Amino acid sequence: MTNDAVVLYWRPLCTYCMNLRLGLLFTRLRYSRRFTMVNIWKDPDAAAFVRSVADGNETVPTVTVAGRPMVNPSVRQLLAAAREHGDQAGA
Repeated sequence: MTNDAVVLYWRPLCTYCMNLRLGLLFTRLRYSRRFTMVNIWKDPDAAAFVRSVADGNETVPTVTVAGRPMVNPSVRQLLAAAREHGDQAGA
């Protein structure tokens, strides 16, 4: 993963995750090769990472932008962070 990668940690049936994913559907970020989605129910290491940045909870969506975690960000916050940290696809 590159330094400016965007990783979205999610789980099935999470309304907040669905809203964020839907909000990203028509953005360039969603189709960037630097954008990855990880289901925390299928990846124990990802679930442990989310707990480590969300006060011990599996709060999703959690997103990392260039390695910086964001717990339950809005689409606007996520796109702004992607732009700030060098991912022009977020513009």
